[in-house]
Amino acid sequence: MIKVIKPGLATSVQDMGRPGYYHLGIPQSGGMDLLALEAANLLVGNPGDLAVLEATFMGPELEFTEDAIVAVTGAAMTPKVDGEPQENWTSFAVKSGQVLSFDFLKGGARAYIAVSGGIDVPVVLGSRSTYVLGALGGFQGRTIAEGDELPVGSGSGVAGRTLAAEMRRGPANPAEIRVLPGIFWHWVEEASGEQFFADTWKVAPEADRIGYRFRGGNPIQFNERERPFGAGSDPSNIVDGCYPYGSIQVPGGTEPICLHRDAVSGGGYFMLGAVISADMDLIGQMQPHTPTQFVKVDMDQALKARADRTTLVGRIRDALG
Repeated sequence: MIKVIKPGLATSVQDMGRPGYYHLGIPQSGGMDLLALEAANLLVGNPGDLAVLEATFMGPELEFTEDAIVAVTGAAMTPKVDGEPQENWTSFAVKSGQVLSFDFLKGGARAYIAVSGGIDVPVVLGSRSTYVLGALGGFQGRTIAEGDELPVGSGSGVAGRTLAAEMRRGPANPAEIRVLPGIFWHWVEEASGEQFFADTWKVAPEADRIGYRFRGGNPIQFNERERPFGAGSDPSNIVDGCYPYGSIQVPGGTEPICLHRDAVSGGGYFMLGAVISADMDLIGQMQPHTPTQFVKVDMDQALKARADRTTLVGRIRDALG
C-alpha cells in the first residue's frame, strides 16, 4: 500500500490506455508519454503495461507501507527517498515506512512513477487508466488526493538498473513536431498553409491531457467555399466529424489545438492534419511557452518515423529484459 501525503498538482493512475472505445466517445487515455511509462515499468521488473502514477509539473509525496522497487522516468523531477536524491531513469529501493518525494521540475512536463507490482486499481474496459472527465478507471475515477491509500500488486525488482541516455526521448527546444496534412487541407490557402509550417508557435497555458493549444503564429486563411447547411458561419466549422487521435483543429483559424489522450472523439471544427503517432510522446513532455515548429511530412515519412519508434521500444525492452 502507498499512502498519499501530498498528491502533487495533477497525479493520476495511467497505463498504456484503453483502445477500442473511441467510437463510443470514450478516449484512449493512458500515459501522455507512453515510451517513458513503459520504460519505468521495465526498470522495476514489471511488464510494460502495468499501471503507474503520472505526475504533471509537480511530484507527489508518498509513504510506502511495504518494501518496493521504484523508478521515475520522463520529466526531470529528481526523486528523493527520505530526502536523499535518487537518479531518474534508474530503479531504486524504498523501504517500508520511507517517504518518496520530488524536487522541483527541471525539464519536461510529466514524470512516470513505477512501483514493482504496479498500482493495483480495478481494470475498467480493459485498462486501469484514469479518464477524469468521465470519472472512469484509475483510483475512483479521479486524480489522487491527500489521504488516499493506493493498492500495489505483488512484484519484485532489482535496484540500480538504468536506461542509457541515448534511449531516452524528449522534445528539443524549440520542439519539432511532425504533421501529416489531412482531408481538409485543401480548405487552407496555399500560402497560409506554407506559413503555418514556417511559423514558430508556442505552447499555450491551456495544455493538458485533453489537448495542447498553440499560439503566436499567423492566422489560417481559408479558401472561399460554399458552406454546407448546419456548419455555421465560421470558415473553420464543419457539420460534424470524427477527431483522430493527434488531430489538429484550428477554431476560428487562429490557435491550433492538438488533441491528446483524453480528447473528445468528434465535433464541429475542421482538422488541418494530425501529429504523427511517433511524436505524440514528445507533446506530452512540452511545457507551456515551449517554442514549437510544425514540420510537414508525407505518409512514407510518417510510417518511417513509426517504424523507428518501434525499433527504439524494442531496444529498450531488450536492454531491460
